[in-house]
Amino acid sequence: MSDREMPFRPGASVSVLGLGVSGTAAARLATARGAIVYASDAFAGVEQQAAAKSLAADGISAEAGQHDMDRILHSDLVVVSPGISPFSEVRQEISAAGIRTIAEVELAYGALRSRVIGITGTNGKTTATKLAANLLRESGTSAVAGGNIGEPLSWTAIEPEQPDWVVVELSSFQLADLEHFRVDIGVLLNLASDHLDRYRDLQAYYGDKQKLFAAGDSNTTWILNADDPAVLDLAESVSDGAFLFSLDGPVERGGWLSDDGILVGNIDGVDERWMPASDLSLIGRHNIGNALAAAIVARLAGCPASAVGTGLRMECDLPHRLEPVREMEGVLWINDSKATNVAATTAAVLSFDRPIIMMLGGRHKGEPYASIAKAGEGRFKAIVAFGEAAPTIVAEMEDIAPYISVENGMDAAVRAAARHAESGDVVLFSPACSSFDMYPNYEARGEAFIRAVRALSQVDGSS
Repeated sequence: MSDREMPFRPGASVSVLGLGVSGTAAARLATARGAIVYASDAFAGVEQQAAAKSLAADGISAEAGQHDMDRILHSDLVVVSPGISPFSEVRQEISAAGIRTIAEVELAYGALRSRVIGITGTNGKTTATKLAANLLRESGTSAVAGGNIGEPLSWTAIEPEQPDWVVVELSSFQLADLEHFRVDIGVLLNLASDHLDRYRDLQAYYGDKQKLFAAGDSNTTWILNADDPAVLDLAESVSDGAFLFSLDGPVERGGWLSDDGILVGNIDGVDERWMPASDLSLIGRHNIGNALAAAIVARLAGCPASAVGTGLRMECDLPHRLEPVREMEGVLWINDSKATNVAATTAAVLSFDRPIIMMLGGRHKGEPYASIAKAGEGRFKAIVAFGEAAPTIVAEMEDIAPYISVENGMDAAVRAAARHAESGDVVLFSPACSSFDMYPNYEARGEAFIRAVRALSQVDGSS
């Protein structure tokens, strides 16, 4: 099989597990390419039922609320949504039956004609992916962002006209189910502890991240974080000739933050001063690294140096990522619901030089909160804990702030934060946990936070 063939023959039986956006897109693409498709989801929520109804209206067999295991186990191929754990009962049965299982991005790759940029890392993937796609478009190159970013790659693959480049955010869950997917440019942004509620240990998680390098060949160009020893160790097999980015000074090839605060690049032997870091529209030092990575990607894909600064200055639509919600009576409210792990929340804390009322909680993912505590020591005025993880957060962080409380529900948590906030403070909603104890995803959690903050009256907050 060549790299750009569909992973099935016309008339093959293909099952799609999951009726979210990626599963629905995969079902439509597989059908368009001649497969006999069955799509299902164990959940019967509003989204899943609507997706099943929409697919059925177009003649695609689909159901929400259960999986027809007899049908699935007689499939030639299964396309699995990244949210379905390999340790789930349904995937264990499929594995035991020896049925080939692939990710939605693998399916889409077979129908793509675009060149591919693959971006992974523990944090910052969506930011770097959107920035890179924006830079390419700003320079006049056709490009779309897709993958784990919430825009299924199958949407692009099914279209008769395709862009020059696709910039694909790749999660560890997607990387685990790749076969022939190849990247022309590959990026590893950073590595930190995450998903220990799904992986047996950190090495298993890093092992799936390392599969990015199996998606390359001798023609692939790699971009690595020079400041992250774990990245350099994991990427040892491809590090020769890689482009690097650093916040700690110059690199031979790549991009860096200069001592005078300028984003500088060197792609072909000549230094290029792209822009002052202070002109970035994004909050946080960690986002300078994401911007550098995106700029290197864009330059390697044909974006001229003169367009980098212009592109990076543009507003980037990144909801739930250090997103300012409102400033009321001098208190800044920040929605960082996408921070679902300790490393992301630690970076968020370090992004502010004003006193912080910290909002933490959700479903615990097995990580200690020590780095958050260290970053916030002397800076946290209060900690508001919520959700299933609240008792663990209190146990680990009760000595870090003058006040710590456990609140039941988003509205109560926001009101508690408002009681502690004074002019000059920031209320940082950066949970460090998954959302699944209370919400279907981090987006729904972030929207709930935004609604609760906007519902505050002047008298609810501090004077």
